[in-house]
Amino acid sequence: MSADAWTSLLAGLLGGALRVGAPFLFVSLGECLTEKAGRINLGLEGVLVLSAMAAFGGAYLSGSAWVGVLCAALAGGALAMLHAVLCAQEGVNDIATGIALMLLGTGLAFFFGKALIQPQAPQLTAWDWGGWTDAPALRAALQVNVLLPAGLLLAVVLHWALGNTRWGLLLRMAGDSASAARALGYSVNGLRLAATTVGGMVAGLGGACLSLFYPGSWNEGISSGQGLIAVALVIFARWNALRCVGAALLFGAAGAIGPALQSIGIGWGYHLFNTLPYVFTLLILVLTCRPGVAPPGSPGELSSGT
Repeated sequence: MSADAWTSLLAGLLGGALRVGAPFLFVSLGECLTEKAGRINLGLEGVLVLSAMAAFGGAYLSGSAWVGVLCAALAGGALAMLHAVLCAQEGVNDIATGIALMLLGTGLAFFFGKALIQPQAPQLTAWDWGGWTDAPALRAALQVNVLLPAGLLLAVVLHWALGNTRWGLLLRMAGDSASAARALGYSVNGLRLAATTVGGMVAGLGGACLSLFYPGSWNEGISSGQGLIAVALVIFARWNALRCVGAALLFGAAGAIGPALQSIGIGWGYHLFNTLPYVFTLLILVLTCRPGVAPPGSPGELSSGT
């Protein structure tokens, strides 16, 4: 390949990492926070789809993309809070409840979003990170979502807070040993409710990235399973907020390989390359989820299955 072709290919992968990776980043950070408290939320796909619809609907009705972002966070937080409340009941299973709420979230989004498929809503503006280069492909790749810097900052703050604050210590205690937290007089359900709700709000920002930036519209297939992939992504990142950044960018780049190759005239295997994020997800689950073996870094309550 020529130098220009290589530049276009690398720019396409970089652009995909930044655009496609943004929703992955927010959803994985939200799930990381939730799981650190000892609760798993498989309803993230429902959270992502519902928040994407809420973001688009809020922006369309108000005329402001930022109102749409707020609606996305509130919708994601509401569905996640419902998950936390239900899981706090005696005998309720996190996994089964998450699957049920995934169906509920997607069903609500499809029902209320029927009228939003055709209209256009105000979009989030792009932040130009490519002013230093004259290469058109690279400049286009560096037109990033304005929420992405907030996601990067959030990852740093979350990593620091979990390791250096009293709040972070309590949250990790609830995730590692619920009995120890109860012995010290703390409400495990209260801690998990707070973590799951805030985690849902963070994941909801990923929905806003989808419908208000890339692809920048609302349709019923908008998430393509990114909410479920994010659960595996958190395992891949070893429940570390900073590693979630790298994992999100990696999955974003993997999802962009097909379009990047097509942009330089390589059309064969396009649909095959589009399956790479799902292949990576399967590999992560196969390599890390072994009976009787806890993945490194996993919260103790998740490892014990309680």
